[in-house]
Amino acid sequence: MIFETAELEPPVLYKLLSSLVIPRPIAWITTLHANGAVNAAPYSFFNILSDKPPVVGFGAAGRSTGELKDTVSNIERTGEFVVNLVHVSTLESMARCSADLPPGQSELDESSLSTAASTSIATPRIAASPASLECRLRDMIVLSDRARIILGDVIAVHVKDELFSNQQRMHLDLAAYRPVGRLFASKYVTVNENVVELAPLPNQVAQ
Repeated sequence: MIFETAELEPPVLYKLLSSLVIPRPIAWITTLHANGAVNAAPYSFFNILSDKPPVVGFGAAGRSTGELKDTVSNIERTGEFVVNLVHVSTLESMARCSADLPPGQSELDESSLSTAASTSIATPRIAASPASLECRLRDMIVLSDRARIILGDVIAVHVKDELFSNQQRMHLDLAAYRPVGRLFASKYVTVNENVVELAPLPNQVAQ
C-alpha cells in the first residue's frame, strides 16, 4: 500500500509515521518559565544527531490552539534546556507530564518528582532521571506556525554511577539503565532483555 503524504490529514499522517518509526528514545525536557516554574514535557521525536560537536535535536509541535508550548517559548527566551532520559521507574510520571496544562504551570507539581541543579545552566534536571544532558540552544528551525525543530549543544552529561558496567570504556549495564522507548499511542518498550548483539564486521572496530 502506498500513501501520498500530501493527501493525508495531519492526524492520520502523524499516526502512520509515528507507528512506523519505532522505537523512539524519549527526551523528557525541562525548561524554565519566566515565572520560575520548571516545565517538564516528553518528546519522542528526538535523537542525538552529532558527537563532534555533541548535538541533540527534537521536534516540537504546538498546542491544539496553534500556540507554541511552554517548552519552545522557554527555550527561545533562555537559550537552554535539559534532556532527561527515562527509566522504567519514572515511566508513569513522564506520561503524566504530557498533559496540556495552562502556560506557566509546572507538570512536576502533580508528581512526587524533585529536581536537581545543573552545573552549567540555570535550568534544573529531574533528579530521578538515570541520565541528563544539559543543553544550550544551537538553532531553532521553523517548519510551520506550529512546528519547530530544536537543536541543542550538549555541554554537560549527568549519569548515575550504577549505570556503568565499565566506565573506562563507557559501557552501560542495560539491566540497571532500563531505558524507555516510545512505540505508538500509549505503548512503550523497555530495553532490558532480548538484545541482539552481532559480531563486528572485518572492517569495523569493536566499541
